[in-house]
Amino acid sequence: MNLCHRSGKFFCPLRLAQRTIRPLGCVLATLLCLLALSFGAVASSAATPWGPHDPGVVPSQANHSSTQRPHAVAPLYQANFVVTDLTTGDSSVYTYDNPSPNYTYCTSPQTQLCMESGPPSGGTFSITGTTLHPGQVYDNAAVTAAAGSETCQTAGDSNASGEVELDQYVLGSGSSTIQEVAVQFDCTNAFVDISGTIAYNVVPTDPGAGYYVFGQAGELTGFGNDNYLVYLDGAMYYNLNAPIVGMATTPDGAGYWMVGSDGGVFASGDAGFYGSTGGLHLNKPVVGMAATPDGKGYWFVASDGGIFAYGDAQFYGSTGSIHLNKPIVGMAATPDGKGYWLVAADGGIFAYGDAQFYGSTGSIHLNKPIVGMTSTPSGDGYWFVAADGGVFSYGDAGFYGSTGSIHLNEPIVGMVSAPDGNGYWFVASDGGVFNYGSAAFEGSLGDLGVTDVAGITN
Repeated sequence: MNLCHRSGKFFCPLRLAQRTIRPLGCVLATLLCLLALSFGAVASSAATPWGPHDPGVVPSQANHSSTQRPHAVAPLYQANFVVTDLTTGDSSVYTYDNPSPNYTYCTSPQTQLCMESGPPSGGTFSITGTTLHPGQVYDNAAVTAAAGSETCQTAGDSNASGEVELDQYVLGSGSSTIQEVAVQFDCTNAFVDISGTIAYNVVPTDPGAGYYVFGQAGELTGFGNDNYLVYLDGAMYYNLNAPIVGMATTPDGAGYWMVGSDGGVFASGDAGFYGSTGGLHLNKPVVGMAATPDGKGYWFVASDGGIFAYGDAQFYGSTGSIHLNKPIVGMAATPDGKGYWLVAADGGIFAYGDAQFYGSTGSIHLNKPIVGMTSTPSGDGYWFVAADGGVFSYGDAGFYGSTGSIHLNEPIVGMVSAPDGNGYWFVASDGGVFNYGSAAFEGSLGDLGVTDVAGITN
């Protein structure tokens, strides 16, 4: 992520490791970028990662072979470490661009994985004493993690615990070397928590599979996919001026955007930064976003229906100058990107461009307000979901079920359709996921104590 991707307020062409910079101009930013690159990484505040979990899928070894890439995406080599002082609660982020296996300490890749990053004094990680397979979670293995001046080691420490999720793991010829690694980890002792991600020669193997759940602080985790997006430099590693309210992925699955309620845009991976309202005074907060089909632009919408279009996203109209009965809560783009729908909290639908109106609940009394919408793949229909999980379907959108009559622990905050249009998922603020129709349940965060989930996407 370039510095400009934080908020779109200015541009710095160099990679940034410092995480607490506020926009002061490109001269100062460039100097700080150079310092950060010279010393490997500089500490700052960050969100607390959601950490390893059951990924809900066992990746295919064939799909992970470096000789069988599903599409042309440059392999990712990146490590992100978050070090949290458990006494003060302060967190620091360290980002390294060149992680690699270490065969000095781990000589048997089938049961040992040692990764190191740098120079000059990068982060290190190891897991030993267990048979390693992709798509597995390890809770009780011997784990060591270090970054900055802090180290966490589970072996011999009764106060320490470690979790490791191995999303991709491919051995080279003869199984004596490591060809690909994508690992998430979390190590905690009495004094420090060290968590992070390490990607070595990793590409997205199954874009569009499963779903991603994202949080207000930029946290991100995947289910039923290879978690590729989690390994990128994302919003969670930065001090945010405003909470994240929307997310969209690029067509090839190798990048994503997140938008904050102030219109600040964070572009990760191959997602291009095309502009933002991060430096503008908005009449109302941004509540959602959508990307164009080719991934070269995006819109976001404010609660008054004001539309902001960037890149190749065209402006087709808005409700910014119209008095609304209820605020806008979400949007969806048509498949060809030549139109979009806006939905209000009362289920009122506003269609622009080639987006057609198929119906709404604008004149119906709802038990709970609408919180989000998604369209069918054909663009000939749409669903929206209420905070109690009530689902409303129009056009060629089929009704496959809802939680409207079920007591929920926490309200629903967003929904997304299955790729074939014959089902949908929605997610609650605690990360609980509900699936209907062809949308398979791949896992959730519902039992992990999460409270700030912002939405779901695929």
